[in-house]
Amino acid sequence: MAMIADSGLDRLTMAALGREVGMSSGHLLYYFKTKDELLFQTLEWSEGRLGEQRRALLDSPSPARARLDAYVDLYVPDGPRDPHWTLWLEVWNRSQYADEEAAARTRQAAIEKAWHRDLVALLAEGSSRGELRRVDPERFAARLRALLDGFSIHVAVGLPGTGRTQVLAHVREFLDEALAPTEG
Repeated sequence: MAMIADSGLDRLTMAALGREVGMSSGHLLYYFKTKDELLFQTLEWSEGRLGEQRRALLDSPSPARARLDAYVDLYVPDGPRDPHWTLWLEVWNRSQYADEEAAARTRQAAIEKAWHRDLVALLAEGSSRGELRRVDPERFAARLRALLDGFSIHVAVGLPGTGRTQVLAHVREFLDEALAPTEG
């Protein structure tokens, strides 16, 4: 993951990766077949780790809004060239040109669905308990994830004025306005 984040998948060679992990490039190709497969498996591994963190924070007894803020904190990249987000940028870019486009998109969609499903459940729970304004959880989750993706791409590529701190402030302000429980 670090090597892909440092130089991108196109510049990564199996020989250099093999030297880094103490394997021959032939061994790596035996297990991964292509650099695209290496990328997807690395993303799936990274998402597995984040999925464990996400489930732990969503299962906590904290109020829904606190868990939603924690979800956003986990979602938004740490800064430019965040290794996890670099993987996503590579996958999004390659999936539109991949020889196996349908298979690549199916794997990508499965990963994204886990984030979406957890967010929908959190929004539904918060709404039903009166901790959050009543919203259609599916629609709100789709919109919020689009907002998070857009901001996160800006952070990951290092666009000026869109650092993690600014993005988190924008998202929290949006959530305050959109989800504050109504009186009465």
